[in-house]
Amino acid sequence: MFGKILDVHEYTIIVENLLKRVEGSILGVHVIFEDKHKLVCEISRITNSEIELTMIGEFVNNTFITGITHRPTSSANIRIINKEEIINLLGNQNVDSKDSIYLGKSSIYEGLNVSADLNKLFSNHFAILGNTGSGKSCTVARLLQNLFYRRENIPINSSFVLFDVYGEYHSAFEKINNQGECRYKSLTTNVKEYEIIRIPPYFLEVDDIALLLQANDPNQIPIIEKALRYVYLFTEEESKVITYKNNIIAKAIMDILNSGKQPARIRDQIVAVLTSFNTANINLESEIVQPGYIRTIRQCLKIDESGKINAIHLVIEYLENFINKDFELNGSMVPKKYNLKDLYYAFEFALISEGILKSDKIYDINNILKVRLDSIINSPNYRYFEYNEYISIDEYMRRLFTSEDGKKVQILNFNLNYVDERFAKVLTKLYSKLFFNYALSLPKEKNFSIQILLEEAHRYVQNDRDIEIIGYNVFDRITKEGRKYGVVLGLITQRPCELSKTSLSQCSNYIVLRMFHPDDLEIIRNITHSISEKDVDRIKSLGPGIALCFGSALNLPLYVKIDAPNPFPTSSNAQIKDSWFK
Repeated sequence: MFGKILDVHEYTIIVENLLKRVEGSILGVHVIFEDKHKLVCEISRITNSEIELTMIGEFVNNTFITGITHRPTSSANIRIINKEEIINLLGNQNVDSKDSIYLGKSSIYEGLNVSADLNKLFSNHFAILGNTGSGKSCTVARLLQNLFYRRENIPINSSFVLFDVYGEYHSAFEKINNQGECRYKSLTTNVKEYEIIRIPPYFLEVDDIALLLQANDPNQIPIIEKALRYVYLFTEEESKVITYKNNIIAKAIMDILNSGKQPARIRDQIVAVLTSFNTANINLESEIVQPGYIRTIRQCLKIDESGKINAIHLVIEYLENFINKDFELNGSMVPKKYNLKDLYYAFEFALISEGILKSDKIYDINNILKVRLDSIINSPNYRYFEYNEYISIDEYMRRLFTSEDGKKVQILNFNLNYVDERFAKVLTKLYSKLFFNYALSLPKEKNFSIQILLEEAHRYVQNDRDIEIIGYNVFDRITKEGRKYGVVLGLITQRPCELSKTSLSQCSNYIVLRMFHPDDLEIIRNITHSISEKDVDRIKSLGPGIALCFGSALNLPLYVKIDAPNPFPTSSNAQIKDSWFK
């Protein structure tokens, strides 16, 4: 078959075709050039007279090494790769090995398995890419089934979290609960179900609240910070916090009195504040005692015939008794727990304490956060933050990854099918950040690893405005820092061009199914130098379930036929004929 070497380019070798005919069945087959070195090439083109081979690496002491450091000599023995060498390229043939994970069958070498290095695959960020109908959901399902349907070496201490946009994976994994020690658990956004997603509000930090309320101006962050400090005032008995409340209310009213606004506007704003916020000491009926008479604050705010508030000085003198300019909540005054309604009142308090009522523009910028919080409180979404009991973060995580029968949960599915895309994005960010922060807080000796799989990742992992508002993008931060703490992202998407470029660039392994769009193919083309232009072109014509797999977990880019999952996820297209002609 192989004659003499006709030409050697930078990465290609042209040899004489002794068969004098085109044998399309050997395209993609690997060839060895053997002399002092053992060079590995792949047949990339065949004509009646020539065979073109692409150099991909070499065997050193029977171990395959990618990259080209040598070129063949004219005396090199040219032969088709043998089975032992093929297995070295394709990976472990034992589907139950603890060192590797079975991906599927080789599309070139019939009957042989393709496996990836398990540690290199799941300790690095990875991406599963492909158009609708190419087999992404089936690939995800099969990948996890390959892990948990093994006969031995089952990863019982693993923790996979799947954000399931359409609620399609439940059918693929529920059988795991019948497979020995492993457990699958689903939490849903369907508020009519029992096990719905619930996150304690008191776990939320400043950045989380900004994400939840879709802050769109960095100037809103100080109000959020103040609201989180003030929520303490609404979770403790008034006797413990009365001095702080009096101080804040008195300062707010003094700001209004000194605002220079029209008397009627001043009166109305003070009445509004004291109607919503008051104490036993400062309220509209608080009595101001003067020699010979007593007036309430409400009476002192009356406007006379000349259009002035004549008794305003009495209110000022009364309020000065409660003001201490250096009086502020200290760091130890942190509520043990609170709900979103407590936070709402804290926002109102923060707004009046900042003197925001003096500026309509600043008030409007910050008041929108309170409005959005009120919208959540008065919607079904409030249920996701209903957590009346106090729970520590350690106990919360333990419960999250524990099944009803007390077993460790290996796959935790968040079914986001019952909320709109915008709120699904918020929940995904909140939980991903929570998992990352939890891993970050643990001592090094406590082993906690978590693989977060994001279905339809282009909806969430975007180049959005988060970096302008809170200073960073949650997913970019996880992809840059998460591996050190065992937090790994799996990005599953049909539109890689819409993903955050930072997040995608941090992926070390890729499973690429059929793709058409030029922008998406350009992303694939630029991801790595390890795939050729011909590989990119071939991606457009791949059949369902056929994937180009490449990255640090594999020896070289390989075309793999992914086995059909059993059971399937409920991700197939709608059957129009059944609907039309029923």
